[in-house]
Amino acid sequence: MSTFTPSTASPPKGFRYNATVAHTIAAALKRHGVSEVFGQSLPSMVHLACTQLGIRQVAYRQENTGGYMADGYARTTGKVAVVTAQNGPAAAILVPPLAEALKASIPIVALVQEVARDQTDRNAFQELDHMNLFSGVAKWLKTVNVASRVEDYIDMAFAAAASGRPGPAVLMLPADLLVEPYVEEAGRKVSLGHFPLDRVAPDPARVAEAADLLANAERPLVIAGGGVHSSGGCRELAELQEACSLPVATTTMGKGTVSERHPLSVGIVGYYMGVNGRTHHLRDLVTEADVVLLVGNRTNQNGTDSWKLYPKDARYIQIDIDGEEIGRNYEALRLAGDAKLALAALTGELKKRDLTRRQAGRKALEDKIAEGHAKFLAGSEALRTSSRSPIRPERLMEELAPRLRADDIVVADASYSSIWISNYLVAEETGQRFLTPRGLAGLGWGLPMAMGAKVGNPDKRIICLAGDGGFAHCWVELETARRMGLAVTLMVLNNQILGYQKHAESLRFGMHTDAVHFEPVDHAAIARACGLPGIRVERADDIGPALDEALANQSQTTLIDVMTDPDAHPPITLFEDLQH
Repeated sequence: MSTFTPSTASPPKGFRYNATVAHTIAAALKRHGVSEVFGQSLPSMVHLACTQLGIRQVAYRQENTGGYMADGYARTTGKVAVVTAQNGPAAAILVPPLAEALKASIPIVALVQEVARDQTDRNAFQELDHMNLFSGVAKWLKTVNVASRVEDYIDMAFAAAASGRPGPAVLMLPADLLVEPYVEEAGRKVSLGHFPLDRVAPDPARVAEAADLLANAERPLVIAGGGVHSSGGCRELAELQEACSLPVATTTMGKGTVSERHPLSVGIVGYYMGVNGRTHHLRDLVTEADVVLLVGNRTNQNGTDSWKLYPKDARYIQIDIDGEEIGRNYEALRLAGDAKLALAALTGELKKRDLTRRQAGRKALEDKIAEGHAKFLAGSEALRTSSRSPIRPERLMEELAPRLRADDIVVADASYSSIWISNYLVAEETGQRFLTPRGLAGLGWGLPMAMGAKVGNPDKRIICLAGDGGFAHCWVELETARRMGLAVTLMVLNNQILGYQKHAESLRFGMHTDAVHFEPVDHAAIARACGLPGIRVERADDIGPALDEALANQSQTTLIDVMTDPDAHPPITLFEDLQH
């Protein structure tokens, strides 16, 4: 373990100690494999101590976006991310990203400064009831008040974040505690900074029962969610698909768990299987399934098309690390455990079964899936190749798709952006990453998640799609991208409206609120004002050259401001009336 010892040399001016509680925290973070901490200035002592140990500070502009940077970092590295915040208003705006992490099962340790212990309940500066503030968005929430317990609490935070169903852990750090001297006693040595921390296998008897159900099913279907990515179980899922001739669909967060080029890959299913959706013509593979295997899938509203898509009379098998999720919406055979281990065990059991039925129906099933995808391509061709202005988002995706590499990380903001990439980009390889904030699906989270992914994957290209409504939440982080040297290819869909809101209101009420329209904004000029390249694209034929220029520049973030059609909406089933 990296430790500090008192120095005989004169400390830097204003930095009085080098054997404090803050230094012990920094050493514990180092022990857990932490190489970056997302944080503003406070807690200052923690950041100063981390710098001494070589832990990089990624200094965001505000805590809301800083938390999403940590989220994107964790999703793409398999490491527990660390974010810091000051007490009071800074802590308050850290709540949204922790809420997303809780819903999406992303391990984050938040170190939040608290007022000095002798100032508690005295209306100290920016004093707030942080325990109530974070209680609804944290998996684990504690305050450490004794110097001798600091390492214990740091380890508890990491263990809570990374074990079982991952999620955010919040540790409150009183300001006066951080400058106290710390005398190391036993000293902890274990590293807990990766996830999954513990892999738990499901009951073998239930695995065998699941294998029997799948082997003998007439119309089985696997629907994989983001839990497969979190467990690192993509290869195991691909093996189950191929060896056992099982069709695999995914949720939005599950995109890339299998190659979408595999003949048994259905694509994303859920609430955007409307006209011109990639899986529009394959809906009956879901609705008529008789055995459904759910893997790391929360069966939430969007993923189930408001619980109308999944068949009511099917037998369900559910693999999930969180036993409380199993059977939440669909009574299921319970395979509680890690997805990677569960999938490997299930494949092993299925290989012991007679798979004649699976093999006999494989060709017809592959043909059906291929036909469905071909119908999608034919039906959407006019939109994907459209040259009209304002530009159709489908055309932007059509230009981006051939320029993608399998090791690129594609990130989208919530709302329409997530749906465009889900339907119009293809996961070429198993394990390919498409990041979408679908835990709570808040706006403004795409760019900071992309920046966090870049911090954790400096050698990979990071490509981000955001709408102008969402991007307005996080313009300021363009300065961070420049200052921290984070190169992201950022495409902004500039249609001057809140698209989802306007279209939904118009459909439901025949009119819309005043908030859905924006004044024209030149986002490319905003990028240039921050010292970054900004390209404005008004013609479809200019998309390709703009993408080539942006993707070639891997030294800085490049923003492409794409003037898009305000009437363009993705294939959400709710909007089918509008599409006609």
